[in-house]
Amino acid sequence: MSQALSMFNSVGPSAFTHMVCQMAPYFSTIAPEISELKPGHAVVTVPFRKEVTNHLASVHAIALCNAAELAGGMMTDASVPAGAKWIPKGMTVEYLAKAKSQVRAVADGAGIDWSTAGDKVVPVAIFDESDVKVFTANITMNVKLG
Repeated sequence: MSQALSMFNSVGPSAFTHMVCQMAPYFSTIAPEISELKPGHAVVTVPFRKEVTNHLASVHAIALCNAAELAGGMMTDASVPAGAKWIPKGMTVEYLAKAKSQVRAVADGAGIDWSTAGDKVVPVAIFDESDVKVFTANITMNVKLG
């Protein structure tokens, strides 16, 4: 079990999210909560706040990217074999609708073979409070086995 997953299970979502934001402070700009984490799956919620909005009064594109990277990265960490290292290499995104509420980023790595090294494409979908998909990302994670 990954150290991050073990910590998530030990301290719970709020304390774990706080620790992650201490280690990678940029994530704190969206005030996230990592609400679910297990191998092949992670969910990050981001509250709707003025600080993350754009000129259209919707969640800013980069805030959505930030949420997607956090969900995808945490899910990757929980999924790779013990001792493996990973780093994001790239991300392609699609903006589908304006997000005018809290959002939920869902990373789904269930179909990925985590037992091998190399590039893994992690899909992340972001939904608004009405469960409308507002954003998708495919994040290429480079995995090196240790």
